[in-house]
Amino acid sequence: MAKGKKGFFQRFLDFVEASGNKLPHPVTLFAILALIVLLLSAAFQPLGISVEHPGEEGTTVEIKNLLSAEGIQYIFSSLTDNFIGFAPLGVVLVTMLGIGVAERTGLISALLRGFVLSVPKRFITLGLVFAGIMSSVASDAGYVVLPPLGAMIFAALGRHPLAGLAAAFAGVSGGFSANLLLSGTDVLLGELTIAGAAIIDPAYAETMNIAMNWFFIAASVFVLTFIGAWVTERIVEPRLGAYNGDQKEKLDGLQSIEKKGLIWSGVAVFVALVLALLLVLPPNAPLRGTEGDLMAQIIQSPFMSSLVPIIAILFFVPGLVYGIVTKSIRNDKDVAAQMSDTMASMGMFIVLAFTAGQFVAFFNESNMGLVLGVYGAEFLDSVNLTGIPLIVTFILITAVINIFIGSATAKWAMMAPIFVPIMMQMGYSPELTQMAYRIADSSTNIISPLMTYFAIIIAFAQKYDKKMGIGTLVSVMVPYSMFFLIGWTIMLIIWFLFGIPLGPGGPLHY
Repeated sequence: MAKGKKGFFQRFLDFVEASGNKLPHPVTLFAILALIVLLLSAAFQPLGISVEHPGEEGTTVEIKNLLSAEGIQYIFSSLTDNFIGFAPLGVVLVTMLGIGVAERTGLISALLRGFVLSVPKRFITLGLVFAGIMSSVASDAGYVVLPPLGAMIFAALGRHPLAGLAAAFAGVSGGFSANLLLSGTDVLLGELTIAGAAIIDPAYAETMNIAMNWFFIAASVFVLTFIGAWVTERIVEPRLGAYNGDQKEKLDGLQSIEKKGLIWSGVAVFVALVLALLLVLPPNAPLRGTEGDLMAQIIQSPFMSSLVPIIAILFFVPGLVYGIVTKSIRNDKDVAAQMSDTMASMGMFIVLAFTAGQFVAFFNESNMGLVLGVYGAEFLDSVNLTGIPLIVTFILITAVINIFIGSATAKWAMMAPIFVPIMMQMGYSPELTQMAYRIADSSTNIISPLMTYFAIIIAFAQKYDKKMGIGTLVSVMVPYSMFFLIGWTIMLIIWFLFGIPLGPGGPLHY
């Protein structure tokens, strides 16, 4: 690129990159935040700041000094419990045991390739975006499989490969919080949301479940698929023009052994689903509730609180069968090794859970979350910021923060203890707050240079354009980000106006 005066957009990208690079690692960031909580608790406690507990009439809550003798005793005696009790830790690790087997046997990759290659040419863009959105059930596998596959497919069809890469990347990252199925994202964010709700109303938090956004995210799949395909064919592909590079591609279909593995893993999924339904649908089934009509008995049942192991099993069983059929699993040692490798890949998350767990626990123990929630709600009420303007403002704030902090877990672990109580005080459910967060988080993932897989996407793109850099990739992805954010927000507003539940037991209002 020729040197000269940079435009506003390029200067903005430079600012984002420089600012983001100056942020400490999330592990360090949470350690710093935990220390700040300790210092603030000591500074505010002498001021006598107190509020009436919104969930317990007549109960006054004051900020606790965690640097007092009693507070220091709490810090040292609770470190281990804070780590083990960090809401997403256990549920994420259990879920990943099942997902990891499905991914490492090759089942996830074969499913994605098989689906995309079987779609008719005229629907290939729709199919590619849809596959990207659905890939979130396998955590981050879609980032590695689909963008290069999308580029190859478009190149083989005589279309610009970077348009195929962009469509797949938009689906995988921009649609990360949309899916027809529940995924690890629902588990991870849901547990943090439930913990945030418990600050205001522990009884309400006990009624919540990780499927709280399921209805909305399932409907979002179709909305985002059409938006992503439209942006690709009407904006991105015309802007890229004809591809004149020398990278020609030829796509090979699935091998016969892979097809056989997919068939048998499909049978395994069907059997596992039937067994799961037998645990909840028949009268007096062990995972069925006991009160109300059938839907109420399912929503308020042991089944909903058992979704984490059920999700893990529904990935583990077909992954195991696929591995046995394709010979990627030959004995129990291979299964143990694959599960061990999955846990090894979670090492950074476990370290993050330690410092994040301390921050969340200190914040809650100090009562600052509760006090901030009450005062924050009073401030928003005083400026008359409620309803749709409040929801849209929260989405926009989160979207900007997401450009600088790429980790969805890290952001929500910091934001949930603050914003969930505030929104509950304003009369809006934790389920709605979480969905608004997910919309903003996903929509701007694709334009954040600090997103974990951004560099990998650039590397894939450079195969077809040696000059591809951060600014170029972001400029390609901006239309997806804008239309996803606008379209998805409008969808949430319509959903809100019609009063449709966000998921099983997922109301809009608190």
